[in-house]
Amino acid sequence: MMGQSVEIQLPDKIYFRIGEVSDFTNIKPYVLRYWESEFDEINPIRRKSQRLYDRDTIHTVIKIKNMLYEQNFTIAGAKKKLKEEANQKRVSTKVNVLLHEILGELKAIKQDLG
Repeated sequence: MMGQSVEIQLPDKIYFRIGEVSDFTNIKPYVLRYWESEFDEINPIRRKSQRLYDRDTIHTVIKIKNMLYEQNFTIAGAKKKLKEEANQKRVSTKVNVLLHEILGELKAIKQDLG
């Protein structure tokens, strides 16, 4: 089941405490705190000395767990893979914006000609 992502059902909340995230992901809180120091992508909000994770961060935690425990990445390898994915996403977004602009210009030219 390499690369397969596990879908979890999260309660209808915006933020989750570290204990809840630990329960959802089966990752001990001390491991989550350690991963915070290793992965820039895990950056929970801190209020009154509590860590609050949003849904995107929980999905990132699950992705990291999968890379480390299922796909046997090292921490350095997982960091590199996350950075590559983020760069690909940025490039893809820029390409989509440029294509949308070109399409708009082509439609304007067509309208001027026709």
